[in-house]
Amino acid sequence: MLCSLRQIPNLISSVRIVLVVPIVWALMHHDLMATLVLFGAATISDGADGFLAKRYGWQSDLGALLDPVADKILLVTVLVTLAWLKLVPAWLMAVAVARDMVIVLGAVCYRILRGPLQLRPTLISKINTLCQVLFILSVIANERFARPPAWCVMVLGAIVFLTVVISGIDYVLTYSRLAALPASPLRPT
Repeated sequence: MLCSLRQIPNLISSVRIVLVVPIVWALMHHDLMATLVLFGAATISDGADGFLAKRYGWQSDLGALLDPVADKILLVTVLVTLAWLKLVPAWLMAVAVARDMVIVLGAVCYRILRGPLQLRPTLISKINTLCQVLFILSVIANERFARPPAWCVMVLGAIVFLTVVISGIDYVLTYSRLAALPASPLRPT
């Protein structure tokens, strides 16, 4: 029973990935109320899986991979879809996607060249994720309810741009510092 309970955060992250399909479907069919509900549920699940993993010690190697992958898939897919529908500027979507690609490529290169990487999200990265979620929710709500006002959506978009750039630079600098450290000697197996 305890072993199965430990998998709850991983199950929640998996559900977040599965929710991407109905979210995109609802967006493409202009069912904005369903989009708001589904995207809201997906973002709440992000907090829930992290809380459960930390609170009950249910962290796992799979969860350490699955949670950020679920976040990236959700945010990138929704931003791309919103840009496709011309609800967000294509350049803003491109900057956010490019940042995620740089992070993933940096992690892969580090893994290949140096070995396993234990990197936790930084505060600016968490702020960026929160800003992206709020921006996406505001874009959809503005399209559906004309609330919040367009100027508020624009300000949130500007904040997303700033946090994307700052967090991207932060990750590049962090990877660079880690890569510059001398390699630790291999231990006999």
